[in-house]
Amino acid sequence: MKDRGLAQIRRRHLTSALTTANMIFILFIVILLVAYFVGHRIFVHRKTFNGTAKLYGKTVIITGGNTGIGKATAADLALRGARVILACRSKQRGEAAAQEIRTETGNDAVIFMQLDLASQKSIRSFAETFLKFEPRLDLLINNAALAAPGCTEDGLGMILGVNHIGPFLLTNLLLERLKEYAPSRVVNVSSCGHDLGTIDFDCINTHKKLALGSSDVDLFRAYAHSKLCNVLFTHELAKRLEGTNVTCYSLHPGSVRTELTRDINEWHMCIIKAIISKFWATDPVSGAQTTLYCALHENIEHLSGRYFSDCQLVQVKPEARDDGIAKKLWDASEKLCGMA
Repeated sequence: MKDRGLAQIRRRHLTSALTTANMIFILFIVILLVAYFVGHRIFVHRKTFNGTAKLYGKTVIITGGNTGIGKATAADLALRGARVILACRSKQRGEAAAQEIRTETGNDAVIFMQLDLASQKSIRSFAETFLKFEPRLDLLINNAALAAPGCTEDGLGMILGVNHIGPFLLTNLLLERLKEYAPSRVVNVSSCGHDLGTIDFDCINTHKKLALGSSDVDLFRAYAHSKLCNVLFTHELAKRLEGTNVTCYSLHPGSVRTELTRDINEWHMCIIKAIISKFWATDPVSGAQTTLYCALHENIEHLSGRYFSDCQLVQVKPEARDDGIAKKLWDASEKLCGMA
C-alpha cells in the first residue's frame, strides 16, 4: 500500500510538471505569435496610397527603376500617364523592364536611360543627355541603393558612392530643370535603418567611406549610415529650395523583398531569404506606396524636408534633423563630387 501511494504521488507530481511545462510552452508560442503580428504590423504591413492624381504631360526619373520598389513605382506612375525614365545601370535589364511596363500599362512613354551611380562620369553624362533631349522634369525619385563591398570608380566606398553621393550629384545637376517646371518634387528612398546610423566625418574625409571593414556586419552598418545621409540630405535640400516651389521628402518603404542584399555573402543570403523574406518582408508593390504618397499626395508642400513611413509623417531622431550635421554633410558631399 505504501509503494502504491508513493507511485500515485509521483504520477500526480509528473502530471503537474507536464501540465506546467505545457502551459509554459503554450504561453511561449502565444508570445511569439503576438510578437510576430505586432512586428509585422509595425515593420511590414503597408498602407495603400489611394490618390487619383494623373500625370499626363509630366516627366519622371526613377533610379533603379528596373526592379523591386523602383519598378513597382514606375509602373504605377506610367498607369497615371507620366513619361517615365528608368535610370538604371544594366542596359539589358533596363530595356527589358521598360518593355514590360509599356506592355502592362499601355503607356509607350516608358524609356530606359543608362545611369551608373557608382560613376560620377556616368551621372554627369546621364544629366547632360537628359537635359539635352528631355524638355521637362517634374519628379525625381532617388530609389536605387545597395549594400555591397568595394569602391566606386571615383575611389569612394561603394555604399557611400551609390547610396548618397550619386543621388546627391544627380539631384544637384537636375535642380534647375525641376525649378523650371515647379511645382515639382524630389523623393529620396531611405530606410528605418537610418535610426541605427551615424555620420563619422573623419571616416568620410579620410577614407571616403561611411565605415571601415568589409564583413556583412560592416556592410549593414555602412548601409544604415547611408540611409541617415539620405534623411540629412533631404533636410538640408529643403532649406536650400525654400521659395522655389520644389519640395523634397525622404521615406521608409517598409521591409520589402528586393535585390538589395544580392552582394551579401551567399550563406548569409540563405538565412536572410529564409527568415526575413518569408516572414518579415512585403512585396515591392506594397513597398512602393509611401514613395507614391510622397510623390503625389496633395497639400504636403509645407512638410518639405520631412520623413515619412507607411504613408504618414514620422518624427526622426535629433541627429537626423540637426541643421549643423546636415550642412556639414552637404559640404563634404560637394567636395567628394567636385562641386565645391
